[in-house]
Amino acid sequence: MPKMKTNSAAKKRFKLTGTGKIKRKHAFHSHILTKKTTKQKRNLAHSTLVFSGDETRIKAMLGI
Repeated sequence: MPKMKTNSAAKKRFKLTGTGKIKRKHAFHSHILTKKTTKQKRNLAHSTLVFSGDETRIKAMLGI
């Protein structure tokens, strides 16, 4: 049987935590930052967890 391929886009965007959850970064923090408030930019800088409903699809993309 051939090996299962990992989705290259997913492996660049997601990291696995020690407990098996998936970490992600917030969108809207790369450009056009002048019109966003300091508070909004600060909150977008922190990473967060993937929604539990999407975890199975992302784990399949990562080959986990």
